[in-house]
Amino acid sequence: MNDPSHPAHDHWVFGYGSLMWNPGFPFAERVEARLIGAHRALCVYSFHHRGTQQQPGLVLGLDLGGSCRGVAYRVAGADWHETHAYLTAREQISGVYRESARRIHLLDGSQREAAAVVYLVDRAHPQYAKGLDLEAQFRLVRAAHGKSGANRDYVLSTVGELKAMGIIDPGLGWIAHKLREGHE
Repeated sequence: MNDPSHPAHDHWVFGYGSLMWNPGFPFAERVEARLIGAHRALCVYSFHHRGTQQQPGLVLGLDLGGSCRGVAYRVAGADWHETHAYLTAREQISGVYRESARRIHLLDGSQREAAAVVYLVDRAHPQYAKGLDLEAQFRLVRAAHGKSGANRDYVLSTVGELKAMGIIDPGLGWIAHKLREGHE
């Protein structure tokens, strides 16, 4: 699955939310990519990065079914240990995400595929926010703030990156519009 033109010890990471606009680690290559079998969803209560226990926020997760366009980062083997430790500390605070290796399709015209580290939401975890309608999502996002900043900024930054990639997510777009307009 890895591209033979790159050393076998390089690793790929798939980003679908804040990793797209704030990876926080060194990478050798950044390519738009598609993951089949999971979709981007605002489905994780955030008690740390974008909310608190008292005022939870909502962040994105890769939920089962469908597909997701995002960004794949190729990390040089020499940087992998430190990058993986960083990602574990960032993504595995509460165990709501399950780290997995999944096949991704690189969308750079090369028809390459790669095995990438992805973070799938654990539907059995108490932070899984199942079935919230857009109004409920908006209310949570509008009010929450955590150690990494305002939940509002997280959603607006993600929607901005998606727009730059030519991706329209109607639900996130609706929430972003309401956040920008200051609607109640």
